[in-house]
This record gives sequence, structure tokens and C-alpha cells, in this order.
Amino acid sequence: MPPVELTQIIDYVKVRQTAESIAEWQHSSGMIPWFPGGHADPWNHIEAAMALDVAGLYDEALNAYQWLADIQLKDGSWHNYYIENGVEQDKIDTNCVAYIATGVLHHYLISKDKGFLEAMWTVVEPAIEFVLDLQTPRGEIIWACHSDGTPWSYALLTGSSSISHSLRAALAITEHLGIERPEWTTKGQRLVEVIKNNPEAFAPKHRWAMDWYYPVLTGVLQDSEGLKRLSEQTTEFEIPQKGIRCVSDRPWITTAETCECAIAYLAVGERDHGIELFTRIQDYRDENGRYLTGVVYPENVAFPEDEYSTYSAAAVILTADALLGLTDAKEIFANHSFLPALI
Repeated sequence: MPPVELTQIIDYVKVRQTAESIAEWQHSSGMIPWFPGGHADPWNHIEAAMALDVAGLYDEALNAYQWLADIQLKDGSWHNYYIENGVEQDKIDTNCVAYIATGVLHHYLISKDKGFLEAMWTVVEPAIEFVLDLQTPRGEIIWACHSDGTPWSYALLTGSSSISHSLRAALAITEHLGIERPEWTTKGQRLVEVIKNNPEAFAPKHRWAMDWYYPVLTGVLQDSEGLKRLSEQTTEFEIPQKGIRCVSDRPWITTAETCECAIAYLAVGERDHGIELFTRIQDYRDENGRYLTGVVYPENVAFPEDEYSTYSAAAVILTADALLGLTDAKEIFANHSFLPALI
């Protein structure tokens, strides 16, 4: 692919339009569903809130974080899926719970609002404690538990990788607030070690692209180690000139996975390849700035049919920030030295 000026692909005007399309679907409560009439989960809700902040929609982002603060359970967690007037699925996903630290730090980096950081610490701290309580003696973190607190029997590589990044964000928050949590660092180091050295610790999800690139996206595998990880399965998950498959055995290119993978490449110095992936996904943009969840090839049809999702739009915005440097949070995913180290 020949060099291209990034602003020919996307600029702040387009980013703002996409963020406004997310805000248009946000409920008055602050909840951001996947799409109108759909459910919300804490992880994708936070991703959307971060996208709102990138585009300067600060009130809407604050409303999104307040919704999470209002519905947080007494043990520090959240249920898996919410609908407008209640809970759709009451299990608890540890990765979704931990992600609040990433979102809160992201908002602070952009807003410089120390009061927000102090107020949300009362939300972040119990969330991280809840997640770390589900760490096994070996180091991995059980991916979910039932609403009564009974843990599931296995861990997931993608979830534990994302938790390691969220834990680093939580440690960055403690530095900003002058708080010490050395035990978080110790547990985080154990988590990173098991991700790097014990693949048998995780349920086999090899057909899913996220299990391939998430250890790189989240900074567990860095530099040449991360680049080696990506190069080993590029042909398995990437369709040239199209993007990244969600799963290796289906020609289904998804916006979110392609954007996340683009940031992973950016983080290990492969900026041109990241830009190329990001460019391909612009074919999925509509006139309102929304993005299709995914497209199946060679039929070239949207799947799910005609589905535009807030989390897909959010992934585009966060990738645009990583590439264009729109905010002071631009390096939170793209520069592995930006957050406190666990390696």
C-alpha cells in the first residue's frame, strides 16, 4: 500500500461526527447500548465513553461513567449485560469489571480533572480488588463468576491480557493520587508471567483473533516479542485488502477487531501496517459516521445484517486518536511504556 496522508482517511470532523452518532444512541441514564434496543455491557460501554471524550463530548462521557458508579454492585463488580430498565444477564465478567480503571484514567488524561479521578477512585478500587480476588495461585484470572460469587472454572487469554492493561491503568491512577498498592503490582506481575509462559492456563480459543493480538495490544508482549507474535498468525487472521477476521475459519471482517489489531501493530512499530488496516475499515462507514459491525466476504454483505454498533464506532475513534494524536490519552494503548510496567 503506498503512503497516504492520514487526514485523507479520517480527521477530527469525521471523528466528531462518529462520536455524535454514539451520543445519539446513549440513554438519558448514561447507558450506551450496542445499538438502539440492544443491551450494554460495561466493557463496551466504557469503550464508547472513551470515544466520546476523544471527540470532546465530555458531558456525555461523564454521564456514562456516572451510570456505572450508580449501578456498581456492593462487591465492586457489574453484571454482564444491562438493558434500559434492568439486568439482562447477571453473570459477572472480570475483564469488564477491571476495564473501569482504563476508562477513568483515559478521562483524566484528557480532562485533567483531579476531582473526577478522586471521586472515581471509590469505584475503581473495589472493582480491581474484586477482579484480583479471582486470581488463581498460578496467576491467571478466572474470566467470570455467577451472580452469587461462584467462580467459573477457567480463564481466558484475551480477558486476562486486557485485565493486565487495566491493572496498569489502575496503578497509574494510584500514582496520580499518591496512593500505594504494591500488592497490585505483585499480582500483576504474576498475571503477566502466566500469560507469557503458561498457555495451558487458558481455555483454548485459538480460532478467535483477539487471543492472537490481545497479548500485544495490552503490552504483555512488546517490541520484537510482540512483532513475532503478530507475524506468526497474520496470514491466518488477516484477509489482504480487507481487514482482520473475527475468527480464523470464517471470512468475517469486523470493525472492532481490525481497529484493535491496527493499534497492536502500531505499538510494535509497524505503523504503516496499522494505517493500512485502519484505511480498509473506512469502507464500513455510513453517511452519519456510524460503522458496520462487520462484513462477510466474498459476498460483501454486512453481518449481522445492517448492524451498526457503538462499540465499533468507538474502536475507530480510539484508533484515530492513536494514529493522529488528537488527545493526551493517545498513547494509552499504542505506547507500552506509557503505563506503569508489570514486566
